[in-house]
Amino acid sequence: MSDTRQLPEGQLPEGQVIDAVKGNWVDTWAPAATRPYLRLSRADRPIGTWLLLLPCWWGVLLAAASDPAGLDWFDLWIIIGCALGSFLMRGAGCTWNDISDRKLDAQVERTKSRPLPSGQVTVKGAVIWMVAQALISFGILLTFNVAAIALGVLALLPVAIYPFAKRFTWWPQVFLGVAFNWGALLAWTAHTGSLGWAPVLLYLAGIAWTLFYDTIYAHQDKEDDALIGIKSTARLFGENSLWWLRLFMVTSVSLMALSIIVALVPHANVMALTLALSGAWALGWHMAWQLRRLDTDDWEVCMRLFRSNRDAGLITALFFAIAALL
Repeated sequence: MSDTRQLPEGQLPEGQVIDAVKGNWVDTWAPAATRPYLRLSRADRPIGTWLLLLPCWWGVLLAAASDPAGLDWFDLWIIIGCALGSFLMRGAGCTWNDISDRKLDAQVERTKSRPLPSGQVTVKGAVIWMVAQALISFGILLTFNVAAIALGVLALLPVAIYPFAKRFTWWPQVFLGVAFNWGALLAWTAHTGSLGWAPVLLYLAGIAWTLFYDTIYAHQDKEDDALIGIKSTARLFGENSLWWLRLFMVTSVSLMALSIIVALVPHANVMALTLALSGAWALGWHMAWQLRRLDTDDWEVCMRLFRSNRDAGLITALFFAIAALL
C-alpha cells in the first residue's frame, strides 16, 4: 500500500493521485501527456472497473448456465465486450463524477490530488474525454441485441444522478449500487434477449454487495465528509456499521442464492446448481472474512478490504463459469 496519502500537498510524485495503486501502469508506463486523463478515468485505480464488470460476468454466465445450450461463441464476445465497456464507461462515469464534484474534492484530503481539483485537466478537456469514452462504449453496445442496447442506454440515468446523491440522501451507496450492477441485467439480456426474475434478483444481490463494500470505502472520508456536509452510509451508521454490514452480507448472499435457484432449477443438473450456489456461498465467506479484519477507523485497512472485493466477485464468477460449462 502506498503511503503517498501522508505526503504534504504539492509533493505527490509527478501528479500522482493520493489513493492510486503503488506502481500502477499509468504512473509507470503511460505517456506523460495521457496520464492526467487516465487518472481522471481512474485507470490508476482499477478496482472500480472490476466492480462494474463482475456483475456483467455474473449475468452472462448465470444465463448460460440456465440455458440448455450452455455457453456459445457469442457469450465470449459478451464477456470481452463487457470488459471493454466497463473500462470505458467506468472512465466516463468517473470523469462525470469528478466534473460534478471538483469543488468538493478540493476540500477532501483523499481527493484533492485528483486531476480536476489539482489543475492537471480543465473542465473542457474533461468533458471532451468523457464524451469520447462514452461514444466508444456505445459502439460496443451496438453489437448486442436490441433489448440489451435499450438497457445500456437506460443505464445512463443512474450514472448521471449518482454524483449528486450524496448531497440529498444518506444512502448514496444505493445509487452507486443501482448504477454499478446494471450489467447483470444487461449481460443476461445480451444472452437471452429478455429479462426475468433471476437477473432481477441477481441485480438486487449486487446492490446489497455494493452497499457492503462502498460503506467500507466511505469510512475513509467520514471526517472530511462531516466537515463539508457530504452524506454517506458510513456517517449514517457510525458505530453500528458492523451490524449493517452483516445485514448487507446476508441479504446479498440470500438474494444471489434465490436468483440461482430461480434460474437453474427448471433446466440445470444438480451439479451445476450445486456449483452455482457454491459461488454465492464463496461470496458470503469472503465478505465475512472482510468483517473479521475491518477497522473502520483505519483508512488503509478500509481501502485494502474494499479492493479485495475484486477477488470476492471473481470467485463467484468462476463458480458460475464452471456451472455454465456443465
